[in-house]
Amino acid sequence: MTDIHDYITNDFRAINSQETIASVQDFLAELHFSHFPVVEEGIYIGSISADDIETFDSDKKVIDYKYTLDHFFARKNMIWLDVLEVFARNHTNLIPILDEKNDYVGYYEIEDIMKFFHETPFLKEQGGIITVQKPILDYSMSEVVQIVESNNAKILGVFISNADSSSIEITIKISMGAINEIIQTFRRYNYEIISEHQEDAYIENLKERSDYLDKYLNI
Repeated sequence: MTDIHDYITNDFRAINSQETIASVQDFLAELHFSHFPVVEEGIYIGSISADDIETFDSDKKVIDYKYTLDHFFARKNMIWLDVLEVFARNHTNLIPILDEKNDYVGYYEIEDIMKFFHETPFLKEQGGIITVQKPILDYSMSEVVQIVESNNAKILGVFISNADSSSIEITIKISMGAINEIIQTFRRYNYEIISEHQEDAYIENLKERSDYLDKYLNI
């Protein structure tokens, strides 16, 4: 699998703080980046917003609006999940990258990171997806893994897809196996099944018909 660092790019040089607002407006209008890194004497000082720059005086320089710059960035050694978090938290499609010495080394584009995500086993490998829910104080990630593996399946990926003060929702992708047996095991451990499954629906339908037949025979 490709390493996330392979997606660090310098296709366009960082904006110099002495450039005019007019030139940056033209640059961002052509390339459709939501933000772009700005450097002052080679040091990263923040990212300029494409939305903000439309309101700036085109005759001024970028440095005149230094106070408006956003200061988010990713470290070069960050794992891809942390990089995705930076994208999401800052509502951007481009993230500057700094090394451990705080030197600017390039940037990530969201499209490239999503390509990387699509190459992970969670999305690329064939399998089934189950989403379960349980009170937040009662769940255990090790228990989730044990339930799946005790049914002779392997986890391809797992993440917390929703959570609040009372409950937590966990999405699991597993190698193809006995989905229904896994679902029933989760129920025995008091997990609520949030996702819909054809096999599970079939079992539930049989149960409903059996209950109806029992009632009919007892009339």
